[in-house]
Amino acid sequence: MKGKILLALAVLSFHATSFSNETYATAKEAEAMVAKAIAAIKSDRDKAFAEITGKNEKWIEGDLYPVVYDLQGKVLAHGQNAKQVGKDLIDLKDPDGKLFVKERVDLANSKGKFWQDYKFTDPITKKILPKQMYCEKLNSMVVCAGIYKR
Repeated sequence: MKGKILLALAVLSFHATSFSNETYATAKEAEAMVAKAIAAIKSDRDKAFAEITGKNEKWIEGDLYPVVYDLQGKVLAHGQNAKQVGKDLIDLKDPDGKLFVKERVDLANSKGKFWQDYKFTDPITKKILPKQMYCEKLNSMVVCAGIYKR
């Protein structure tokens, strides 16, 4: 009996680990998502933007998705909220009052590649959580994907 319980616990532990790895992105996965989005945008910008915004399954990995802005803070593609596309979000603040889109644009112009901290709604839990966004400047755009701190 004890062996069966240990086996059951091991199976449950494996499934819980698998689920969390599939659901919650890592920093490496965010960097890979940005690289993938940049390659797609370079290949066919309009198709990439449509797929990202249309929540094509190749652009959604658990809580990970890309977002693309122009350098004035206008959303060009958004992997979780199509209603944001075309909106100027340069003055958008997180719950702590941080102008995170403005900071993102400023960092893109000054650094090119960077990680940024702010707070945002997690698409899995629907709670506001600390988030880290990895971004890279591409021509007159900034391409990002982020991870939530849990």
